[in-house]
Amino acid sequence: MHPLELPDTAEGWNGFLVSRCDDQLDVVRRTADLIATEPAHRDVTLSRWNEVALALLNATNAAALVSQAHPDEAVRDRADRAEQAAAALGSEIRLDRRLYDALTAVDANGLDPTAVRMLEMTLRDFRRAGVDQDDEIRARLHWLSERETTMSQTFERHVNDDVRSISIDPEQLAGLPEDYVAGHPVGDDGLVVISTDYPDALPFRSFAHDAAARRALLVEFDNRAWPANDEILHELLEIRAERARLLGYASAPDYDAEIKMIGSGAAIEEFVERLFSAADPAARREVEVLHRRQLEDDAAAERLSWADLAYYLEAVRREQFGVDAQEVRRYFDFPAVRAGLLDVTGRLFGLAYTPVDTATWHEDVSTYDVGSEGVLLGRIHLDLHPRAGKFKHAAHFPLVKGIEGVQLPQSTLLCNLPRGLISHDDVVTLFHEFGHLLHALLGGHQTWARFSGVATERDFIEAPSQMLEEWAWNAAVLGSFARDSSGNAIPADLVGRMRAANAFGRGCAVAVQLAYTAISSGLHTDVPDDITEYVDAVTARYLPFTSLPGTHKHASFGHLADPGYASAYYTYLWSLVISKDLFSVFDPADLFDPETAGKYRDVVMARGGSRDARDLVEEFVGRPMSTEAFDRWLAGS
Repeated sequence: MHPLELPDTAEGWNGFLVSRCDDQLDVVRRTADLIATEPAHRDVTLSRWNEVALALLNATNAAALVSQAHPDEAVRDRADRAEQAAAALGSEIRLDRRLYDALTAVDANGLDPTAVRMLEMTLRDFRRAGVDQDDEIRARLHWLSERETTMSQTFERHVNDDVRSISIDPEQLAGLPEDYVAGHPVGDDGLVVISTDYPDALPFRSFAHDAAARRALLVEFDNRAWPANDEILHELLEIRAERARLLGYASAPDYDAEIKMIGSGAAIEEFVERLFSAADPAARREVEVLHRRQLEDDAAAERLSWADLAYYLEAVRREQFGVDAQEVRRYFDFPAVRAGLLDVTGRLFGLAYTPVDTATWHEDVSTYDVGSEGVLLGRIHLDLHPRAGKFKHAAHFPLVKGIEGVQLPQSTLLCNLPRGLISHDDVVTLFHEFGHLLHALLGGHQTWARFSGVATERDFIEAPSQMLEEWAWNAAVLGSFARDSSGNAIPADLVGRMRAANAFGRGCAVAVQLAYTAISSGLHTDVPDDITEYVDAVTARYLPFTSLPGTHKHASFGHLADPGYASAYYTYLWSLVISKDLFSVFDPADLFDPETAGKYRDVVMARGGSRDARDLVEEFVGRPMSTEAFDRWLAGS
């Protein structure tokens, strides 16, 4: 098998969308019709269904990636339409009673356990789509699904396209790294422009001494896609609430959580409150320290604000822990970090990355074939720098779901990292997102499309990525690629101080995640008339510092629009608890132990979604899941 090849012209990409999307949807229609109209042996029926599922994934994944990554707006628009068509057909398929009856008629006796699991989960998907409802309700559910796709795409497009900025005097760059200042020259009007794109905004809020400028930029950052996305989000929330009601669920979170590890909307609320009780005292103690430091700069400051948090975290870590983030940055030159990431993960999981000179959608993209013991496992694309119209955050996008003997997995990372020196936070982000990519690659050798790659419960999929972050905090690992301009490796004692400094601020970090989690589940539980008012109330409760008046954070909160997350932002914290449990099996003194790494690769990652996540975790750790490792981490250990 060979990886899917990509075009190199706009015309070629339009043709790609025809072959990879339109033609694949034709395969879905033809094959589904065979299942519905031509009774066959159960093996034939299941094989045909697998072909339907795979063709639908092929179309959806190709369209989703192109719509978020291609530099040509016309091609992105064409991909949006292809994604809408795939979503509409997927909804139509799951509401087709003929298909449901044909699959229900399959005798599961004698099937292997994975095939039984696939069949049971597929029939559950049909029921959750509403296939057993009457004609009128099925038609309404189909319309709601199509509308949700369109509104979700529009929401994300507004976020991607709305790049805002502030203009400041050159002296207001005080505190920023030299390369940052050099990259922001003074314009003809005597001012410097700072945008809301990540490489501009994140360093500015962490290092700019000018509090008013930090606040001005954060106000623009938190107002991206406002007011356009307010109305869109409101409609998305109503769509999901109506679907839940039509299907007999008390709320959208109950509908979403039914197929996740957590199980119910009420359990999400309980989880949030349990973590809030543990994290809030620590967060408030941290804010007291930060505010005392703030008063040294501004004796009139009454409370720490959202615009001050990152800046004073850096100040305290620099002054009390001896960790200067700008000093740390000089060890992380982007090309070296990218090479180090490949070296580290290759050594850890027995992988070889071979650069491939092939067509992609942009010159920034680096492509690698990934092999193990001489066997080609798949292909990856790294698209890691910002540009106009591109996805604004950091995420893994599957391009091809791998099926053993049919097609090799192929995945992409879309990030927005600087091209030169990057922060250690950027390094951690890169390791995190690469964890998703590896999960897709290693788990992309399944028989059933339903289980290929990152196909576990949604509230587990962050755990493997969060665990891989641990390698970005290890002195020996960092020392293998993190070097300054003179070739000196990052000192082990500096990494030790970085780890100690990182422990300070965990309470605030969890508090921020809890606020986003409460917004995510709360908005979907009872849709408010005024979303801004609701979000302000939630942040006031969960955050021990003040928000910025007049901002509308929800308008650029992409997870709210993403149907895969929606009410389930809690998954980041839920998965974090699991990731700490997984990592407890590794020996910090030997993170490359081949037996442990090999077991993790084979038990957790390579199985994709073929087993329940709880079973995967418990087989790897050798006992029931535990929160002990997370509790120690939260306490600063």
